[in-house]
Amino acid sequence: MSNKPTVVLVHGFWGGAAHWAKVIVELSRKGHTGIRAVEMPLTSLADDAERLRKMVVQVGGPVLLVGHSYGGAVITQAGDLPNVTGLVYIAAFAPDAGESPGGITQEHPPVAVPNLAPDSDGYLWVKPEKFHESFCQDLTPEEGLVMGVTQKAPVASTFGDTITAPAWKKKPSWYQISSDDRMIAPANQERMSARLGAKKVITLAASHASLASKPVEVAALIDEAASAA
Repeated sequence: MSNKPTVVLVHGFWGGAAHWAKVIVELSRKGHTGIRAVEMPLTSLADDAERLRKMVVQVGGPVLLVGHSYGGAVITQAGDLPNVTGLVYIAAFAPDAGESPGGITQEHPPVAVPNLAPDSDGYLWVKPEKFHESFCQDLTPEEGLVMGVTQKAPVASTFGDTITAPAWKKKPSWYQISSDDRMIAPANQERMSARLGAKKVITLAASHASLASKPVEVAALIDEAASAA
């Protein structure tokens, strides 16, 4: 039986829990027996944070939260639960109080902004034919095709939802920067990671989908955080 905390993996916009597939396998190889991946509605920060809180409470024991992309905002908002031992940000938003993912994005607009398309129902999509080059250019074209077709679009207004009390001000944190990210500008990742007071910051030559293209390195950072926590 592992004495490590349960790792709860939190996906971002345009993805689901399955985006963590390769990281889950790597964590299992490292002896993690407690792994969960939440599936969020992506309808509002409040809805997504509530879904995560419910899973964390159900786990009961110590939990390490890992957020990719917008999932970083969700763990920031929901992470101040008593059994949360730490926060790991994977090419993720780590907003301060009053900040939103959309506001941060506007400071340094990422390369792929022109490839986002709203629909008439209020959802925001990555144009499927542009998904590979925008989100996961270091994966194979076939993997990019599948990610683009199965993407989970957020309600566009979620971008403007602001953080109230950032959990990273109370919990230890770790951060992975993707230096070739076209969805969250690397300059924004560098700024957010610098103010966290993180235990460790690593930079990978990776796309936004570092969780899929660099699962060994991402899992190693998570494992390190789990051991420290």
